[in-house]
Amino acid sequence: MASSKEYLDFILEQLSGLEDISHRAMMGEYLLYYRGKLVGGIYDDRLLVKPVNAALALMPNARRELPYGGAKEMLLAEDVDNREFLERLVSALYEELPAPKARRKK
Repeated sequence: MASSKEYLDFILEQLSGLEDISHRAMMGEYLLYYRGKLVGGIYDDRLLVKPVNAALALMPNARRELPYGGAKEMLLAEDVDNREFLERLVSALYEELPAPKARRKK
């Protein structure tokens, strides 16, 4: 099942207090970026984030779920109605994630 544009719009609205949130469509799902870093995505209308220490500290009981078959487990962000929490979560993820790799010029 692909994610709906309505759910993407809802999550983007919840994160609208953060500058430079972007997304990219990928095979019916959406990858979420904050200031150029991939923080997670929307898969089957679920917000999943990378399982880094910052996310684990903020969501110690979060369920680990697969975004799609063969992928690495991610953490399910269940409190998506809490705008302040989501913004704090994404900001914390950003601080811990490595800088994006530079693309090679062809």
